[in-house]
Amino acid sequence: MANEDYLEAIYRIMEAQGSFDGVRSVDVAEQLDVSKASVNKAVSTLKEAGYVTQSHYGRVQLTDQGRAYAAHVWRCHRMLRSFLENDLGVDHETADVEACRMEHALSLETQSKWLAYLEDQGITVEG
Repeated sequence: MANEDYLEAIYRIMEAQGSFDGVRSVDVAEQLDVSKASVNKAVSTLKEAGYVTQSHYGRVQLTDQGRAYAAHVWRCHRMLRSFLENDLGVDHETADVEACRMEHALSLETQSKWLAYLEDQGITVEG
């Protein structure tokens, strides 16, 4: 669950920078409001899983597998947040926090089915 948050944060930072050349650990720490040591530990786990690469204390880069997974997690987050805000009237901050919780509770299969259902209804959640 927490590792998905780190993966998503890396992806979101890269997307905001408009570059997928990697991010600094300190930027991830700031985004998630955690210590740099926590980021380093998560990066080690994500490296073992094949989701990121990092030269010795260099920028963290997503592998193709990591980028695809992170993009899916971020897309699901936006889908859930949009549903909470637009369909249920939840305020943005609450919707964002709760979307993060919900995305971890749903299997990838359920997330994919929900996204496909929305697309069948003509609702697009950007990838």
